[in-house]
Amino acid sequence: MSLLIDADYIVYKACAGAEIDIDWGDDVIFVSSRFSEAYRAVERELYKIATDLGCFDDSILFFSDSVNFRKSIDPTYKGHRNRKKPCGYRRVINKLKEDYHVVVMPTLEADDAMGIYATKEQGHIICSPDKDMRQIPGDLYDLSDGVVTITPEEGKQWHFIQTLAGDQTDGYGGVPGFGIKRAISFFEENGYTWDAVVEAFASKGLDESIALQNARLAKILQHSDYDFKNQCVKLWTATSGS
Repeated sequence: MSLLIDADYIVYKACAGAEIDIDWGDDVIFVSSRFSEAYRAVERELYKIATDLGCFDDSILFFSDSVNFRKSIDPTYKGHRNRKKPCGYRRVINKLKEDYHVVVMPTLEADDAMGIYATKEQGHIICSPDKDMRQIPGDLYDLSDGVVTITPEEGKQWHFIQTLAGDQTDGYGGVPGFGIKRAISFFEENGYTWDAVVEAFASKGLDESIALQNARLAKILQHSDYDFKNQCVKLWTATSGS
């Protein structure tokens, strides 16, 4: 059993926390940080995860690639995230590559790589606070409240919920006026089917192509969604299940 850890989140938080603003006056503010402080913060978080979860074989740290396949689906995906990475971010990652098992898969976000690893063979635990990971069947640790087990059916349902609710952080809108709660209520009344998804988008004057685009952006990849030989994504379709 391995711990599959969303290290993007951990390193960003640690490096941002280590930043210091120094006001030199005359309209000059200098931003600096201590590499050792940021790296210790990452190691503390990794130690806490390991302590909480107990016995395991390995910890694998996942980072997003600099190229994102979702940009080919929608060029505006995450387009509003213009802020630079915090000081020391790349240096911390390079050091982690020396000290830990690190995975970066071409064109994939860390979420997708974790989903692929978790479904390629059973028994791993995904460690991530991202609600999107509720799409992946298996054990999920949200870094605070313990481990929950996601069934395949629950994973499929959560994909459809995310498709309707959208994700403003990632820059795809879903169905206007729908959030997580409204999406769940809608599916409880109409069933978790693709026809219901299309109906929800149609209710706002949006056709099936927009529904499909949102479903593909929302979809966290599993082992069956990736072509390992050609290192490319098999885009989700309404007949491919999850």
